Amino acid sequence: MPETWFNVRWPDDRRMRCYSPSSTITQFFEPGTRYAVPEFVRIARTALTHAGERVRAKYGYACSASAEQLVAIERTAQAFASDATVTVEGFER
Repeated sequence: MPETWFNVRWPDDRRMRCYSPSSTITQFFEPGTRYAVPEFVRIARTALTHAGERVRAKYGYACSASAEQLVAIERTAQAFASDATVTVEGFER
């Protein structure tokens, strides 16, 4: 369950390096794809919850870093209109 970072570019061209405790994040996002902000947040919520549950299943406790990353994404997303887009630029391990 290797840690994986996913790099995103927000509508204002600000970049964010986001953490996932599991490489399963790569199953939810396609590098180079633009997502409407609400869709990006919805997918991130699903993906990070899934990754956190994988940690819980393996170690017996949830991943707090995954939950914190989701909060950061949700807070950042609030600044943008629903028709604005977020680009997932790629992954790092």
